[in-house]
Amino acid sequence: MHCLMTIGRIPILDVAPLVDGGRWPAKAVVGETVEVKATVFREGHEMLGCAVVLRAPDGEAAQTARMHEVGQGLDRYAADVTPTSEGRWHYRVEAWGDPIAHWRHDADIKIPRGQDVELMFREGARLFSRAAKQVPAGKRSALTRLAATLEDRTVPVGDRLMAAAAPEIIEIEENHPLRDLLTTTEWFPLAVHRERALYGAWYELFPRSEGASFDPMGRRGPMSGTFRTAMKRLPAIAEMGFDVVYLPPIHPIGRTFRKGPNNTLEAGPYDPGSPWAIGSDEGGHDAVHPELGTLEDFRAFVDHTRDLGMEVALDLALQCSPDHPWVTGHPEWFTTRADGTIAYAENPPKKYQDIYPLNFDNDPEGIHAEVLRIVRHWMDQGVRIFRVDNPHTKPVPFWERLLADVAATDPDVLFLAEAFTRPAMMHTLAKVGFHQSYTYFTWKNSQQELQEYFQELAGDAAGHMRPNAFVNTPDILNEYLVHGGRPAFEIRAVLAALLAPAWGVYSGYELIENVPVRPGSEEYRDSEKYQYRPRDWETAEREGRSIAPLISALNAFRRAHPALHRIRNLRFHHVDRPEFVAFSKRLRDDVVLAVVNLNPHMVREATVHLDLPALGLATDEEFVVTDELSGESHTWRQANYVRLDPHVRPAHVLTLRRGQS
Repeated sequence: MHCLMTIGRIPILDVAPLVDGGRWPAKAVVGETVEVKATVFREGHEMLGCAVVLRAPDGEAAQTARMHEVGQGLDRYAADVTPTSEGRWHYRVEAWGDPIAHWRHDADIKIPRGQDVELMFREGARLFSRAAKQVPAGKRSALTRLAATLEDRTVPVGDRLMAAAAPEIIEIEENHPLRDLLTTTEWFPLAVHRERALYGAWYELFPRSEGASFDPMGRRGPMSGTFRTAMKRLPAIAEMGFDVVYLPPIHPIGRTFRKGPNNTLEAGPYDPGSPWAIGSDEGGHDAVHPELGTLEDFRAFVDHTRDLGMEVALDLALQCSPDHPWVTGHPEWFTTRADGTIAYAENPPKKYQDIYPLNFDNDPEGIHAEVLRIVRHWMDQGVRIFRVDNPHTKPVPFWERLLADVAATDPDVLFLAEAFTRPAMMHTLAKVGFHQSYTYFTWKNSQQELQEYFQELAGDAAGHMRPNAFVNTPDILNEYLVHGGRPAFEIRAVLAALLAPAWGVYSGYELIENVPVRPGSEEYRDSEKYQYRPRDWETAEREGRSIAPLISALNAFRRAHPALHRIRNLRFHHVDRPEFVAFSKRLRDDVVLAVVNLNPHMVREATVHLDLPALGLATDEEFVVTDELSGESHTWRQANYVRLDPHVRPAHVLTLRRGQS
């Protein structure tokens, strides 16, 4: 529960990660290292110590990590802790006066100068005698012997001072400090989820397009693909290294005001309509579109996906077509206009006559119960991930309650927020329980934009908001892709796959599909949202028109390098040309470095100036880098010349090792 922190005997302030003062839990995944920071100080020149205590869901203290000062003179301390299982963990910061450290500081100054020598030794002996009473039994004798040595005037002064600095004594002091004036914060929550909440590669697939067929003679209308035909595409998706197969809504589609090709207002007799116009006389959110198959077919799709090492994410779109059973069964769930009609979705001047939004204020209890029932229905079919459509158009308290209800019984179920909206709403949705969030990545294309945005995501925001960097969506074909051709698609794939722990592509990205419905639009021409779009994958790959091999290589590289499974470890490096970006991730001995030419049209040259300590290297050290995309190795140092041709290889994706090539 959120509460106001008070000043303790030793002030502990500005604790992080902390989400709105502890009102909501900070987030981590199993095995993720979390850096806890705090500002700790005390009056005068007295020395202090501080530590982080991590408490497991069962209430037992699981880890204690001594905090060390970061920066000089800022009173800012930090330590790393690592939760080892899912659940609601807690942590707190403890601070204390450290009389032994203070004695050591004064003794090292005064005794060599002959000031108060025996008095200093006597005070030291008293402190170490006190400390001996509270350390484990196996450590006591070392401290009692030291106390006796400090008061033994037959031992030379220098030897007595050296005895207090013996490695064994320092180790005991570090792990079992003498703590005066102990001050603690309250326990702050840390929600720990399974790793897929942070890391994974997503692939968006319209099942109705996979296996869709057209009669070239025009004797019949087009036929929809099914779950069974879409299953044939799954092995190729798995071979590209994806972890999650995301399906747009699979429910019956309304016919009233059904949209035609390219979002036209008139649909022909065979036009399938938008999957987001949910509901017909064939059912609503708990039903499967009969053209896709049966519920049994869907379960077979989920099972086959799991057998291939992937998961299904299902779209949760809380909106209706005018034909949805809710419209007649629960008219109170909608907004009625002055003329007696139900209000359809609008974003003036855009109108979406085929969509009725819900009014969550008319019957919040009824809507909550129904949506929870729907979510649990699909959970029963094997779905453990939901991609939520436009959550920012629904009340935040609704999501906080719904996600909490699901987490109480099924904490492994994950929710991705598709909220391309103002920052306050995006961050709040993440705080109240969404496990992942779409991002502004598609619109961040320059060096400055990428660095500023991802430094934000890897900084304080990482405590609550986990980014999923989709390179495109059925609604977003960025102009960078429209005008950049194949190099732009490769550049964006490298950036998304390496900058963010979670990234995604919408089907067709690997085929360089980049034709907008009109100049300046982000909508695709012949959008799959409104029509079947079968693709000839084999021919495209055979003719070299697919970047699937690059995507496969990136996903394989991600799986092989745990450093890429994290966001808090992202560091940018200086490049003397604004058309480049250089960044690294490090997790213990696993270090990955990327240098990318952001200009998809022209060869560019630059010098990369590396922050070698961020890579775990000395400032003057030489080392070997191996480009995992080309196999080439070179000896690098702090400053390095690079030349990248976007039509050949737009990026260096590097691993490091000490020594020379």
